[in-house]
Amino acid sequence: MNETLERWSSRRAFILAVTGAAVGLGNIWRFPYITGENGGAVFLLLYVAFVALLGLPVMMAEILIGRAGRRSPMQSLGHLAARAGHSRHWRWLGLFGAFTVFCILSFYSVVSGWSIEFLISAINGDFVGQDAAQVGAGFDAFLADPWRMTFNHTLFLAMTMLVVAAGVTKGLERLNNLLMPLLYLLLLVLAGHAATTDGFGPALAWLFTPDLSAVTPTVLIAAMGHAFFTLAVGACALMAYGAYMPDHQSLPRAAVGVAVLDITVALLAGIAIFSVVFAQGLDPAEGPGLMFVTLPVAFADLPFGAFWLSLFFLLLLLATWTSSINLAEPMVATLQGWGLRRGRAAAVVGVTVWLVGLLSVLSFSSLADVKPLFGMNVFALVTTIPPEVFLPVGGALIAVFAAWVLPEAVSRHALDAGPVGFRMWRTTVRWVSIPLTLVVLISGLI
Repeated sequence: MNETLERWSSRRAFILAVTGAAVGLGNIWRFPYITGENGGAVFLLLYVAFVALLGLPVMMAEILIGRAGRRSPMQSLGHLAARAGHSRHWRWLGLFGAFTVFCILSFYSVVSGWSIEFLISAINGDFVGQDAAQVGAGFDAFLADPWRMTFNHTLFLAMTMLVVAAGVTKGLERLNNLLMPLLYLLLLVLAGHAATTDGFGPALAWLFTPDLSAVTPTVLIAAMGHAFFTLAVGACALMAYGAYMPDHQSLPRAAVGVAVLDITVALLAGIAIFSVVFAQGLDPAEGPGLMFVTLPVAFADLPFGAFWLSLFFLLLLLATWTSSINLAEPMVATLQGWGLRRGRAAAVVGVTVWLVGLLSVLSFSSLADVKPLFGMNVFALVTTIPPEVFLPVGGALIAVFAAWVLPEAVSRHALDAGPVGFRMWRTTVRWVSIPLTLVVLISGLI
């Protein structure tokens, strides 16, 4: 495959695209509940530190490879390795990344379908007057209904693949240019509303007054893992986006901009959520159920609660939509590298992901007791092993390739950070980011 001729039309388009890739369930669902479970401000402080030391350098490495290769992830890795006098077997890392995002998108589409269901329920005012037990029972009934789950899974995946099939400028770029500003506007509106609640002050104090005595190995590992996952690195998805990066754009500035925007989304979501939680006297350490059980109850008792809750689930749906497009792009790019046209490649990916996703749908009903590996059903397997094991493996190998395999002249040119900036980046990746990624991998295996 020759170099791709597609490019993002502007520097802004590239930054919005990568931000759209990074912003998703990790920021709006996972960040609040994992912050709640790990002490609030001290977790936030460590998370930001590990974004700088782990997530950001590896993200730059991944984009750098795509920019240097200007091909699909698999083709870029094989081409660059051969040019450097190394084995072309490095290309299989691109296939491994495509398999990783295939597994992740198969459940991501199912979970994102939940936001469609909750958005409709919030608009209808179904949560008004319900307590946590009633909301939880309704959620359980929805999970146990394979037909409703399948419909939402199908709708969300169709939304995703239609955009990917349209191409870089007509599909991905247009959607990101529309949805990312809208997403930030919704976040600002929700955060502004949070400032009017009685829980705003306690939420700010809890999020921004760290107690360093609360630092434990568990909190450190959690912050490290979230910093890695939140920037969407490790699956060669950003490598595909890097292939479309404009020629005259500073990669470090763009990457730092994406990291700042990503952290900002998490902070605004945390402020909006915890202000409501504290205003209602609820526990911030509710765990994964914070989004789909605690928040509907908390919002329902506020003035115009149904409206604000509807806005929140609309925000969640938009964030997961842009993120799922990022998951699909490297798979489509890989099939394009094998000679398929984009539209046909998108159809193949969409149908196969949909079929595998049905196993996750049925994991809450007829396949709930089918546990093929490690005592986990299919949904538990795909939500655990790919994010916690496959992504760190991919991230570590990507970092090794960029910092040790690529010739210095190639990586320096693609990074475009100047001699001092390049040395700082390579030193950080070699001696800080790679060891930290291995810690994340080991913790996932344990």
